[in-house]
Amino acid sequence: MHVREDLVYRVLTYQDLEAIHEATLKVLERTGLKVFGAEALEIYDAAGCNVNKKDNIVKIPRNVVEDAIASAPGRVLMAGRDPKYDVVLEGNKVTFTNFGTGVQILDPLTRKLRPTTKQDLGDIALFCDALDEIDMFTIAVTAQDVPSKTKELHEAEAVFHNTSKHFGHDTQDGWGTRRFIEMAAAVAGGMDKLRERPIVSLGTCPNSPLELHESSTEIIIEAARAGIPIDILSMAMAGGTSPVTLAGTLVVTNAEILGGIVLAQLVNKGTPVIYGSSTTIMDLMHTTSPVGAPEHAMISAAVGQLGHFYNIPTDVGGT
Repeated sequence: MHVREDLVYRVLTYQDLEAIHEATLKVLERTGLKVFGAEALEIYDAAGCNVNKKDNIVKIPRNVVEDAIASAPGRVLMAGRDPKYDVVLEGNKVTFTNFGTGVQILDPLTRKLRPTTKQDLGDIALFCDALDEIDMFTIAVTAQDVPSKTKELHEAEAVFHNTSKHFGHDTQDGWGTRRFIEMAAAVAGGMDKLRERPIVSLGTCPNSPLELHESSTEIIIEAARAGIPIDILSMAMAGGTSPVTLAGTLVVTNAEILGGIVLAQLVNKGTPVIYGSSTTIMDLMHTTSPVGAPEHAMISAAVGQLGHFYNIPTDVGGT
């Protein structure tokens, strides 16, 4: 679905976008990100970043950030197992996926609230597979009845058996990511086929403020090596883990996402990346992150503008 430009809700002016970009470059170059994972630190270091391995601080020069933005594709294929469900992310084209990741479900038979299971995930994947309104499937609920070490692999099995659409997965670390990619390659007919038609993508969330934890850097590295799309999705909370102002939160969010995009592009230039955000406010009364808050919609609209500013496909969640 393409959006008419005259109907687009814009929070930021072009001057605002330039100001946020400039402020972000200063944060990345002067303050830096806290980055965990020996391999990630070596990759940043080899690219000319200022890496303090003792404190895990990585300061990224302006030229490295801008090179990464330039090498990130403006068009990303999210292939379906059935080609009729292929989705292309580009420009002002809008696509939809389900939300996640739920940990409780109202049992359709007993009408009682209970923890989610692998069977629930498969059932929901099958349900979403039949809905024309949903273009891609992401992990809707988590499988809590399987061993935690291999949970993401059980979840992948449940989804692979129940959808013909593109599958976006959230893995836990590098080991699980490699195993998941191997599963996807087996389904696709080999690694070359998977790279040509990526029927899966991966997602990871930085720790706000301004941190890429080890599991996140491992996932980014493995996805980039395989050449499959990686969604780097910030989930900052304005007034909690990021500044209370919209502008300040956008700078923190932007720095986290771009820091991950830099890593992906340093591993494999041209890696398809998605500029993601489910950033909202912190409810100071209940200490929760309300995804239905009007500020979430405002931040998501602004993030969409930043994605267009960089010509990188964008993912926003919630409202």
